[in-house]
Amino acid sequence: METNLSDPLDLYAKVEDLLGVKEAAPSLYAHYLLFLNTIGFDSFLDVGCGSGDFLRQMQGALDIPRVKGIDLSPLMVVRTQEQGYDAECIDLCMLSGKYDVVTAVFDMLNYLDAAQLQRFLSCVKTHLNEGGVFLCDINTLFGFENVAVGSFIVDDDSRFLTVDSDFEEGEYISEFTLFEKEDECFKKSQETIRQYYHDVEDIVSLSGLECVQSDEVHLYGLEEADKMFLVLKKQVVPQG
Repeated sequence: METNLSDPLDLYAKVEDLLGVKEAAPSLYAHYLLFLNTIGFDSFLDVGCGSGDFLRQMQGALDIPRVKGIDLSPLMVVRTQEQGYDAECIDLCMLSGKYDVVTAVFDMLNYLDAAQLQRFLSCVKTHLNEGGVFLCDINTLFGFENVAVGSFIVDDDSRFLTVDSDFEEGEYISEFTLFEKEDECFKKSQETIRQYYHDVEDIVSLSGLECVQSDEVHLYGLEEADKMFLVLKKQVVPQG
């Protein structure tokens, strides 16, 4: 049995389809689409684009003139490119250009600690056109404490995955262990993936943007919201 320590993002990319993300995605994507249907815009950037499914659904519904996805996982970028979309493996702060809409979908902000979040949101503001909007969703405290904590085991014909997760003092830690079948052997990969709780007030304050919409999201049918959907707007600077 071979042990291989891969990058956490690439390990996540390998098992995303086993985690039930795609099954929950349509309910979350609906919040984005409902808002985007109410505004006019020409350019769209999805940060943390993953395999490109969100880009594909938004572009299919809205026929946006210019779309781009970026992700820090080379594997995810390749998957987005295979769907026919402009995608690049690059840090947002290293990217050039501005957009009318920037998105960060499926609790992407929760993967950033406080310092990383401040840097990221500053770069979001830089990459927005005046009057542009930033759309994101974040996990609620209830979501972290009641949905994500515990042990999870799943497999298919060639993979066996275990995830052990705990949430304490605002930090969510997931231990991923993946066994992949290769010929007659199994290759073992292990990574620790961390997320951090941020409340809406933190996001708004650090972004320097105006919060124009904040909606509760119930992805898993529980009595309390497990996510919040946010729309933040970059104000137009008066001329003269």
